[in-house]
Amino acid sequence: MKIDAQLDGGRKLIRLGILLFLLGLLTGFIIPILQNPRMGLSSHLEATMNGMLLIIFGLIWPKLFLTEKLLKWCFSLVIFGTFTNWITTLLSAIWGAGSEMMPIAGGGLQGNFWQEVIIKFGLISLSISMLIVCVILLWGTRQVINTN
Repeated sequence: MKIDAQLDGGRKLIRLGILLFLLGLLTGFIIPILQNPRMGLSSHLEATMNGMLLIIFGLIWPKLFLTEKLLKWCFSLVIFGTFTNWITTLLSAIWGAGSEMMPIAGGGLQGNFWQEVIIKFGLISLSISMLIVCVILLWGTRQVINTN
């Protein structure tokens, strides 16, 4: 039963990865109209790279040796982290904000207080989430289960 749930989780990650990759491609079309096109490029790249990352995670998902609880936590955190990465950088590009947290792509642009708080919260929380995901996945590959 656990193997079926892992296969299903892997398929979901692959589908969500393709969706995020598509969102990244669509983001690429709007780069010229954004308040900060350089941050828009960052958002485009984050979404396409994180989409591929989700696809890779989906492929290895059935091979992980983790409890159901850890699989659920990891799944939730990886979806949160990857999609938050895209949306946070996109909001930064739309608002012309975020230079405090992302000085190179931010280009010195500063948003309203609440915009900067949203960006900081997004970037910090997604970074912590992805670190936890990496630790869990590393732990999950300590013993490979046979899926044959």
